[in-house]
Amino acid sequence: MSLVIPNEVIEASGLSEEDLLLEIIIMLFQKKKISIGKASKLAAMPLLKFQHELAVRQIPIHYDVEEFEADLQTLRSAGRL
Repeated sequence: MSLVIPNEVIEASGLSEEDLLLEIIIMLFQKKKISIGKASKLAAMPLLKFQHELAVRQIPIHYDVEEFEADLQTLRSAGRL
């Protein structure tokens, strides 16, 4: 599904399309609607760059038990644990 944002909204925001998209992605992350991995992927940013963007904005990174367990499983699958 694609979302079309009217030009009037983009113009009213004073942001470029890319910056507005980043703002939306960060807002979804802050509201815990998407994970940090998903957010960095949607923003087309490496995870560390996305984390830096959050740090600059003083936005805490939430990392819950489910994400930790998923990371552990990934590491086990890769033979790193």
